[in-house]
Amino acid sequence: MRIIPTLMLTSALLAAGVPAQAKPSESGEQKLAKALEGRVAGKPVNCINLRDIRSSRIIDRTAIIYETTNNTLYVNRPSGANFLDSSAALVTRTSISQLCNVDIVRLYDTTARMERGSVSLGDFVPYRKVKPASGG
Repeated sequence: MRIIPTLMLTSALLAAGVPAQAKPSESGEQKLAKALEGRVAGKPVNCINLRDIRSSRIIDRTAIIYETTNNTLYVNRPSGANFLDSSAALVTRTSISQLCNVDIVRLYDTTARMERGSVSLGDFVPYRKVKPASGG
């Protein structure tokens, strides 16, 4: 009969919200820093060519990274970045062959099949790999 009080105490502690040891998740800034390791920032540009973009990814509530054909990562920290969620799809309409800092990107929830917000792009900061110094 002593088992019942022990089970009740365990259940009471769980119900009371005794926190489990959980590993804190990385912040958006930490994820961005990790994605840019070994790269150096260049001079920001207003636009990038659409044909050069190989992929894009969202860093939650922080930035959008565009990877280009020359292995350069362009980081855009849009206005409204708090809407950025890595589970969303980016939907962009442009009238030219470039993605520019005046463009609006809509965020589309593919699960709910609805728009979930939008962001206004800022300048694109290129990040290139650091070339190893040659010994001499």
